[in-house]
Amino acid sequence: MRKTVDKDNETKTMDNKETPGSENKKSYCKRNTVTSERSHYSPWLSILKKAILLQCIVYISLPVMLGLFPWILGHVVFSHWCTKRIRFPYLVDLTSPAELSLNHTLNFYLSPEEGISLGVWHTVPDSQWEKAQGACPEWYSETLGDGSPVIIYLHGNVGSRAINHRVELVKILSAAGYHVLSLDYRGYGDSSGEPSEVGMTSDALYLYQWVKTRSRTSQVCLWGHSLGTGVATNAAVKIQEQAMELARERARDLSDVTQADLEPSYAVDGVILEAPYTNMEEEVASHPLSMMYQCLPGFESVLHHVMQSNNMVFANDENCTRLHFKPLDNSMQRTRCALYPTVNPWDTHTTISIWILTWPVWLGGFYKVRITTLIDR
Repeated sequence: MRKTVDKDNETKTMDNKETPGSENKKSYCKRNTVTSERSHYSPWLSILKKAILLQCIVYISLPVMLGLFPWILGHVVFSHWCTKRIRFPYLVDLTSPAELSLNHTLNFYLSPEEGISLGVWHTVPDSQWEKAQGACPEWYSETLGDGSPVIIYLHGNVGSRAINHRVELVKILSAAGYHVLSLDYRGYGDSSGEPSEVGMTSDALYLYQWVKTRSRTSQVCLWGHSLGTGVATNAAVKIQEQAMELARERARDLSDVTQADLEPSYAVDGVILEAPYTNMEEEVASHPLSMMYQCLPGFESVLHHVMQSNNMVFANDENCTRLHFKPLDNSMQRTRCALYPTVNPWDTHTTISIWILTWPVWLGGFYKVRITTLIDR
């Protein structure tokens, strides 16, 4: 009996004892289970890590690339390569504006300096449509002095003078009774050369002087859109400075002539700014892509260095304070110029938006407007 009990105890003891290596087998099984669960999520974790790493690399590399190669930002701002490489807009013959229903438009070229050719369209008022059919370039040049106001249209970046919204604006202005000269700066459209602030301002100034020598008493206005607003105000300041110097030379022997008497003689007839900006550095800094880097230390210094390297200023704010305009009558004194901050969230021109309400283009009247204040959002 005792032997039987001892055997039963031995059997239970043997059962309770774990065989050698059993602990290793259990831990191995547990590790396999955990590993299999992790391997189920590991591809997604790996992809997520790679995506985050790629974003970090791109985020850091962009300002580094701009610092090393400042010309990249210049190409982005001017975006002239769209017309040269991609030929945007497509399948448009700039030498034949009649294809765009501009049947009273002359295509011609000016050469402001050696090696530079500028493409220009001259659209006469709709009232002269019949006379314009088959007319020679000399006839178009003569019409500039017929008393109808002249608008020099300075477009923004991307594309050429043939882009649809620019063509539609020309049609509207022509229907309202104005001569419109649409200019493609150097590097844009079929114009030769490479764009720069100095070069584009020189192009606008040359066209203005070319028109002025033929317009007689007709008023000449600079209409700038987007990037072209900087070109317009730059050219207006240059025109004013040249006229001031000429007026002073003429008045040196006239002791009774005051500065106030000279102002109307050198003021630009008019400047319209459509979708303007304060200056190009602030415009670039306020772009949604640049806003992502505002928290990055040293980004403002890098941006300032890049803008200086590209010689891009386009200082509308400074230019507007330097321009002198004189209203034609007392009614203009009450509403010289209305300035409103941009409220459109999709508008990249986030600094200021200027609407000159005292120049009723649609009503057929031209007025000289003095911009006295700029409102910064």
